[in-house]
Amino acid sequence: MALDTPVYCTREDVKQALDLKETARSNGAVDRAIQAATEPIEALCHRVFHPVVATRYFDWPDQYARPWRLWLDDSELINLTSISSGGVPIPTDRINLEPNRNGPPYNRVEIQLDTNSAFGGGSTPQRDITITGLWAGCPNRESPAGTVTAAVNDTATVLIVSSAAAIGVGHVLRIGTERLLVTDRAMTSTGQTLQAPLTAAKNAETLTVPDGSAFAVDEVLLLDAERMRITDIAGNTLVVDRAWDGTTLAAHTAPVIYASRALTVARGALGTTAAAIAQGAPVQRWNPPAAVRALAIAEAVTTLLQESSGYARTTGVGTTSRQVGGGTVAKTTYGTGLDALREQVYVSHGRKARVRAV
Repeated sequence: MALDTPVYCTREDVKQALDLKETARSNGAVDRAIQAATEPIEALCHRVFHPVVATRYFDWPDQYARPWRLWLDDSELINLTSISSGGVPIPTDRINLEPNRNGPPYNRVEIQLDTNSAFGGGSTPQRDITITGLWAGCPNRESPAGTVTAAVNDTATVLIVSSAAAIGVGHVLRIGTERLLVTDRAMTSTGQTLQAPLTAAKNAETLTVPDGSAFAVDEVLLLDAERMRITDIAGNTLVVDRAWDGTTLAAHTAPVIYASRALTVARGALGTTAAAIAQGAPVQRWNPPAAVRALAIAEAVTTLLQESSGYARTTGVGTTSRQVGGGTVAKTTYGTGLDALREQVYVSHGRKARVRAV
């Protein structure tokens, strides 16, 4: 199973939390647990967090209670591309996105009262208003995640990037106007070789390479059959954690250095259009809210641990016992963290009921 739909944490996040080795067998289970965590989080918060470019339709608002204001409900807006009513375009500079003090996301649009634009241009209120824009239930926060090292056309599904330290399986990337979903990744040559022999000892922690600037802290390398994680970089010397991911310590002379920079991606995702990608194009990584990411990891970890125990992991005794991960029975101190995290996410990111004039 691949992570081919938007999720709120990565395969690497969950594996690190569980200290799982990098195996194909565990990958499938981890991916399935992450996907299982996504919909409950969206149901808990009554909103979808990942960004989507789309056109959506709304009934025009009540004509007697602020007819210039349209509540967007669960379709919260990040930025507005176009808006029309009854097929009549409304200039976007006549629209206020609200609340302006703490958006985006914006939960309503309002026509400026000093203009002659109005909602209700059609013959019926049903789906009278058409809005095109970027939608998400949280701010659209992105981080730089390296560059593309080889040009690809609009149908290629494997992308080679300059560093995999900031990218995991499950991330949403943006290159230009196109969004891509990272569904898997594999090792590929970095074009560099080890410059000094390395002994089969845990304390042999330094790798000499031709160009240390081509690597990043936390990147996982492959030399022969041994994986190593970079913990620090000093010039052209990489400080590494040996025998990473359960691999075996070995001596190395001058092997080619591989890194997990070959990304398998779903193109043209989340309402965008696939396009040719040039060499050197910057990659941006979308970041879900921190609390939502933490809850996604916790839900996935709980699912995996419950599955491995036959759903027999409980906390408490007698009438207060319950399965770890949720429930309404009285709780002991141990095992309450997941419920507390759910409550934290609902308080900080849940969409609450709203009172309106009717």
